[in-house]
Order: sequence, then structure tokens, then C-alpha cells
Amino acid sequence: MREQLREVLAPFKGERGAVIPILQKAQDELGYLPEEAIKEIARFLRTSESELYGIATFYAQFRFTSPGEHALKVCLGTACHVRGGARILDTVERELEVEPGETTSDYKFSLERVACFGCCALAPVIVVDKTVYSKMTPSKVTQVLDSYR
Repeated sequence: MREQLREVLAPFKGERGAVIPILQKAQDELGYLPEEAIKEIARFLRTSESELYGIATFYAQFRFTSPGEHALKVCLGTACHVRGGARILDTVERELEVEPGETTSDYKFSLERVACFGCCALAPVIVVDKTVYSKMTPSKVTQVLDSYR
């Protein structure tokens, strides 16, 4: 991992103000920001680990745990909410035994709740990886999850 991080950090040499792009690049490369990455980035930027954690935890885009094989996102925007998005999220949580922001114990799925995908006419929707599933019902959720298990 250390060599991977060196390659990620090299283009940012001397750019102390590039904290967010550095964290983004490291997460893109590693899938998340493990403790070792934070330590290495802190050394590179000559800052404290706690300062980096303070910055990274402020933004919802950064993850500190390994993501699942499949990213599952449930829309809770207005249209999805009105059409049962909360029931869809409840079904996903129950089926996977995780809450938003968590990864299943087998690392198969990571669950996120999203404010809006812009697919309002298709509401309620879930997205698995890059595939949009529309007009979801609790029984459709089970079918979709089974197709990825």
C-alpha cells in the first residue's frame, strides 16, 4: 500500500493546500482511507493525522472502512420519499442487516442513502454499482439483492 500511496502523492509534491484532492485520489486508488493512508498522507503534508481526520470526516464523500463489492444506494429525495423510499430503505437494511454507511459482514454490499439521483419519474429508485432500478417495491428489492448475492 505504501508504494501505491507514493504514486498517488507524487504529483502533489509541494502543494500543501491540496488536502482534499489528495484524500480523493488516495480513496479512488484504495477504495477507502485506511489508517495507514492517513498516516502516510500526514507525513507527506507535514501535518497531524488528527487534522486530516478532521477534514475528511467533515465531508460525506470519504470512507474509513473497506467498501463492499457492490455499492448500493437508496434514494430518499422528495419523489422517492413520497413514493415509499423509506420502506425501500427499511427493506434493504433488514435484508442486508446493515444501516446506511455500513458494509455487510461478507463485504458484498455497502449501503448509502442519497438525497436525489435525478430519476424522479422512476421513483422510488435504488442504484447498485451503476445500474438504476426503478419503481422499487419491497419484493423487487429482494429480487435485485438476490441477483447480486
